[in-house]
Amino acid sequence: MLTILFLGDVVGEPGRGAVIAQLPRLKESHAVDFIIVNGENAAGGRGITPKITIDLLRAGVSVITTGDHVWDQKEIVAFIDTEPRLLRPVNYPVGTPGCGSIVLETAKGPVGVINVQARTFMQPILENPFQALEIAVEKMRQQTSVIFVDAHGETTSEKIAIGRFLDGKVSAVIGTHTHVQTADEQIFPGGTAFLCDAGMCGPADSILGRAINPIVTRFISNLPALFPVARGDVRLCGVVVSIDEATGRAVHITRANELIPEQSPAAPPQTTGQSL
Repeated sequence: MLTILFLGDVVGEPGRGAVIAQLPRLKESHAVDFIIVNGENAAGGRGITPKITIDLLRAGVSVITTGDHVWDQKEIVAFIDTEPRLLRPVNYPVGTPGCGSIVLETAKGPVGVINVQARTFMQPILENPFQALEIAVEKMRQQTSVIFVDAHGETTSEKIAIGRFLDGKVSAVIGTHTHVQTADEQIFPGGTAFLCDAGMCGPADSILGRAINPIVTRFISNLPALFPVARGDVRLCGVVVSIDEATGRAVHITRANELIPEQSPAAPPQTTGQSL
């Protein structure tokens, strides 16, 4: 059995600090073989930098996925071609810097990861994700049957459609982007684990990881405002997926939701609902 830990959108310094501090505990307690993190909001809540990428990889992350904010930190454009473990959505046009997929060797065999961006209510509007996934999955299945897909998108319907489209072809389809964890974890008939959105790793007392008052004021006034990353305890959200490495079929999916106390990264987490 091969076990993958996936953590949802990491928001700012509070999110990445909690993730880096908690990874050793999570890896040991659940015998995790492979760790994937969505890092597209890790730099001040928008984008990711080369340094943050390196910090996450050194902490034990195997692959970092992204989404619509991948280019928000301009230095990433030149960096992304030098680090294949940092993915951008696979459905960008040919010639875009970076890659949308990767296969890495593990002690239990090769593991493939594909990052895709949905289109409904998303900017920029990329190539058709279904067509891009069909090509990427067919190519990747020649190398491994264990394939994990981060489907970065706004609407539940499109992400569910992607999961159903790939059922039996990949091991897991886990949604990201909304920062709000859904409770629909399941394994489809073909053996593909699915969760519509993994949620975020960011400040719990917030609006999607940002300070509350400026966002409420923005909705009331319609005036421009800055949305700083909030502080305080961190909500750590994601999933653990167990996969039969011989067939690539998922056999178990567990939703994660832990509250990590502020400035106490080694403290035991408080759990709500299902936990890691």
